[in-house]
Amino acid sequence: MTPLVDPSAELPGFSVPVHRALTEPILLGGAPRSIAILNGTLAAALGLGLRLWLVGLALGAIGHFAAVWAARRDPMFVEVTRRHLRISSHLSV
Repeated sequence: MTPLVDPSAELPGFSVPVHRALTEPILLGGAPRSIAILNGTLAAALGLGLRLWLVGLALGAIGHFAAVWAARRDPMFVEVTRRHLRISSHLSV
């Protein structure tokens, strides 16, 4: 019978420090970067371009709130949604 090996034990010479920025998604104000930029661009286009100030502010606030809420539940929700939309036909039953 072989003895059980502790998986959390480190082997000398085989541990590498990884910076936190390499493992966490990039967020702007709590929302994923791409969604925050898209949301801000749409809100600015409505507010400045079409002169619908209240609609632009409301869209910006609601869109950012929704993106922050989704990012708190799953920080990688944008990548998961893209993958789901790309290969959804392969996963249908």
